[in-house]
Amino acid sequence: MIAIFIRKNLPSAILFFAVAFFALGQGTATAEVFRIGIMQAQTGAAKKFEPLETYLLKENVQVKFVPLSNYKEAAQLFARGDVDGMFSGSGVAGVFILKGLVKPLVRPVDNQGRSTYWAVVIGRKDEKPFTGDAGYFLNKRLTFSAMASSGEFFYRALPGINNIDAQVSIAGNHQDAIEKLSKGEADFAIVKNTVWDSLKSKYPALTKVGQDGGQNPNETLIISNKTSPETIKAVLMALLSVETNPAAAIVRESMAIKGFQLTTTNDFAHTLSLLKRAGVTADYDLK
Repeated sequence: MIAIFIRKNLPSAILFFAVAFFALGQGTATAEVFRIGIMQAQTGAAKKFEPLETYLLKENVQVKFVPLSNYKEAAQLFARGDVDGMFSGSGVAGVFILKGLVKPLVRPVDNQGRSTYWAVVIGRKDEKPFTGDAGYFLNKRLTFSAMASSGEFFYRALPGINNIDAQVSIAGNHQDAIEKLSKGEADFAIVKNTVWDSLKSKYPALTKVGQDGGQNPNETLIISNKTSPETIKAVLMALLSVETNPAAAIVRESMAIKGFQLTTTNDFAHTLSLLKRAGVTADYDLK
């Protein structure tokens, strides 16, 4: 069994909320090893999670990080109970929430206090500002990540989407979309603002022409509904202690975060609204 550690320096209000929150649910399966899927928004992004795996093991939370090649595989693993959690973009997390496969647990808070992100539209510097309507992309070449709230879902939720003809190419991740745009393989890219901010100095010919007006939880750890409450509590306590635990210093440094904060379905209000406008339902096929 996984040992559950409750730290004395964990704020009592947070601890009470966390324990009460998970006491409401009853698990259908008990996992001795907590299996965490890792997806990447840009090349090499999963590497920053390596110290977190080491930290959790030191906290007597037995974890195994599982590489996921695509989102359909992730959905199948969740449905079978073969994966207990995944650090995910909000688009994929929102789809799994709508399907009733998962619940959100925590998300990281960066050193500037940010824990959300939004979609930005990138074009060349001579482009006109984005109008907020799908007609802006009429007869244009467009690239973005599949199943991303700052990519495909943002595009498909735009007003007037059924009245335009745009040439769409799916990018491997947000960085890949920016690279396609820079090479002239697209006229516009829709990407995650944090990825654009980290890379924009490398692309002086490109600029942000618009953005989404709402925000989405960033890199939320979503938890399978098949995971036992005992396991969830153990992971939760360890992650909420990252901010104050000296043993987690390397985690904070590697992930460039202050710690983790509790996250609920309410934090996905904008994301879920976006998905519904994009036509996503519980029956959505994760291709």
